[in-house]
Amino acid sequence: MPPTGEQFEIAAGDVRAVVTEVGAGLRSFEAGGLPYIETFDETARPPRGSGTVLVPWPNRTARGRWTWNGRPQQLVLSEPAAGNAIHGLLRHSLYLPGERTAESITLHAVVPPQPGWPVPLDTSVRFAVGDEGLTVTHSVRNVGTDAVPFGVGAHPYLRAGDEATDDCVLTLAAASTLPLSGGLPTGPATPADGDLDFRGGRPLRGVTLDHAWGDCAPADGDPVIRHRLTGPGAGVELWADPDFGWVQVFTPDDHPGRGRAVAVEPMTCPPDALNTGTGLLVVEPGETWTGSWGLRPLG
Repeated sequence: MPPTGEQFEIAAGDVRAVVTEVGAGLRSFEAGGLPYIETFDETARPPRGSGTVLVPWPNRTARGRWTWNGRPQQLVLSEPAAGNAIHGLLRHSLYLPGERTAESITLHAVVPPQPGWPVPLDTSVRFAVGDEGLTVTHSVRNVGTDAVPFGVGAHPYLRAGDEATDDCVLTLAAASTLPLSGGLPTGPATPADGDLDFRGGRPLRGVTLDHAWGDCAPADGDPVIRHRLTGPGAGVELWADPDFGWVQVFTPDDHPGRGRAVAVEPMTCPPDALNTGTGLLVVEPGETWTGSWGLRPLG
């Protein structure tokens, strides 16, 4: 069995994606023979969270501690070197395949009650490809008896076809930025300006990022948020429903098989939201939240 389990391929014409059984990860997405995310070998674990689904919280929870209904919670420290809990509870879980067609697949996994997480959540992720690209739809249903806050995110590394990362321009529909140290907030969000204002697009050459942006919003009359990575000859747009009001951008220079890469991570809340409360969603017993994001190749 590969480290990421069974590989589920979906395709429509020349648009193709591969999703993994372990973690419901997006391992590849391409159109017209060009890659629009960084991929990795099926014999490897996802490098640096590549393609990972982040639920029931994205990014870090400081020291794995938070409080629910007045009761202290202690999550497993899944980032042991820094002493934090990171990227939720399903990254290493086997998802069960549900409805499947040639163009789509839905994967299901349950977050059971466990140390640090008190309320069971039934989650699913639907991946679908078509002429416009890829659509990813997350659903989170509260199957417990108490309300619980949560967050959802995804961790794709965008790629503008065969263009080098350093030859690309990044555009973010984000009006604020959150100061971080060690991946955790050091204060409230402030207006994005100067080198951290990407609304008009900024070249990535010479730029190192591991930053969170907020106040991501659709342009007037547009139903979705749009972030873009564009190169001289190709580009890709990451769109997201308005609930994905945050985005994390990370630019490692040692991504396997690529070197310089750029993760653009749509999130419903910022780092350490279980403590700050910023951007958290809440599901009541029996209630379901659904939200979508996707990728669209640009000519």
